[in-house]
Amino acid sequence: MSELIKWFERRKETKVISKMQRHLATTMSAVEDLERAVKATINNNEDEARGAVERVTKAEKEADRLRREVMSELAGGELPPTDREDMMHLMKRVDMVADWCRESTRILSVIPMKDFPDSLKKASVDMVEGVKECAAALRTSVSRMAEKPEEALKAADQVERLEEKVDDMFQNARGLLTKETKLRVGVAVMINELFETVESAADACEDACDHVRVIIVRR
Repeated sequence: MSELIKWFERRKETKVISKMQRHLATTMSAVEDLERAVKATINNNEDEARGAVERVTKAEKEADRLRREVMSELAGGELPPTDREDMMHLMKRVDMVADWCRESTRILSVIPMKDFPDSLKKASVDMVEGVKECAAALRTSVSRMAEKPEEALKAADQVERLEEKVDDMFQNARGLLTKETKLRVGVAVMINELFETVESAADACEDACDHVRVIIVRR
């Protein structure tokens, strides 16, 4: 058993770790359902898209609830102030991934698909698939930071590489958007906002992994 796990157990914080794992799983569900929502919307499968959007909404609310519970338990727990602050910051950063997924579905729901160019549809699918890869690597990094910190750091490096790929996709998507001269201004603005919020979800994954590095270095 690693020293960090023993450290947590001595302070009886395993309940917090369990809830953090649930928070991670819920966040991952939000990302996966964002991907489903984008693909279903693009394919004009309204029922499937609606269901996926509703699940993202529920996942985001559940993630918020778990975050508040963990914050409350950390505030009244035995962790030293610095460690408590580290864990709280990490929770906030992971929670932002679910928040950006929810915001993405809000925007997606108001874009008229008949006006959504095929090239931009493909770009949006590529981006949400990239975010899902980022989130999966983030989950690995956070899950292993206590027991296997070297694996957590490798996963954090992977998140950084994957986030850079999503950045490249975002840049490509914006380039494609500028070529769509027949798009109504309002639709073009909403499509760009969709790209921005999806890219922000990837950024949030990277931000969370940056804090994983901080926690590991301090240990």
